[in-house]
Amino acid sequence: MKSQARGTLEMISAMVISGTVGWFVIMSGQSPEAVVFWRCLFGAMAMLVACLALGVLRRSRITARQFILVCLGGVALILNWVLLFSAYRYSSIAIATVVYHIQPFMLVGLGVLFFAERLNAAKVGWLLVAFAGLMLIVSAKGSGQATGADYLLGVCLALASAFFYAVAAAITKRLKDLPAHLIVLIQMVVGVLVLAPIVDFSTVDAIDGAWTYVIIIGVVHTGLMSTLLYSAIQKIPTALVGALSFIYPIVAIVVDWVAFAHPLGVLQVVGAAAILLAAAGMNFGWSLGKARRQEVT
Repeated sequence: MKSQARGTLEMISAMVISGTVGWFVIMSGQSPEAVVFWRCLFGAMAMLVACLALGVLRRSRITARQFILVCLGGVALILNWVLLFSAYRYSSIAIATVVYHIQPFMLVGLGVLFFAERLNAAKVGWLLVAFAGLMLIVSAKGSGQATGADYLLGVCLALASAFFYAVAAAITKRLKDLPAHLIVLIQMVVGVLVLAPIVDFSTVDAIDGAWTYVIIIGVVHTGLMSTLLYSAIQKIPTALVGALSFIYPIVAIVVDWVAFAHPLGVLQVVGAAAILLAAAGMNFGWSLGKARRQEVT
């Protein structure tokens, strides 16, 4: 029980950190591929220091099969980031992020298909409530700030990003014997090797403050966040991972509002409330009937 409680706190922390990444990506002025490259490079440096300090490299033993799985998960994670950051170009941070958070449903589906995890009627109900909340947010944002072909492209990129996140998370579930720090380190190195041939390294010097943004993205939003996320995924059920993931879009919507003057409308507030209610329902094991009784009282 202590392990699950710790995993829950780690997941919440990871999602709050993740919710601020869009602001740093936009402010860096870099292409999605460049942001992800620097994210991986500085993230790898941070994780190498952590692994050395904690003695992870000395204690850990990794088999060939585990190494292949970690690398495949790394490729999926890199595609996830590149696609999501690309979606920011065609829709706001809030739109891209809330559409991206269809991934809990994909993750739960993968858990049922590949890990024989059970999904009861209450959990399905809460996921449907969360989905309805997301749809309210997406439809409202889409009607006001990003429309037409650009909006649809942004939605498609975010959906593709969600799929690759779910794949990366599902692979991580099979790596419970490996420390989270080691998984992140290897995946960051994979990202550096994959993206190095296609990145223009001169652009980061052309924008004031770009180095600060990409370093923070690498160390905080990658090294720290990924460690918290993967450690949490290894401790808590897939359905709970999916529920707590909804914290991310709420934080991102607030950041989008405060930093880029994209105010929340009535539908965004209603959608956010539905998502938070669904997350609480999943987290505490409420039934939909029980939640309604509590609202009345």
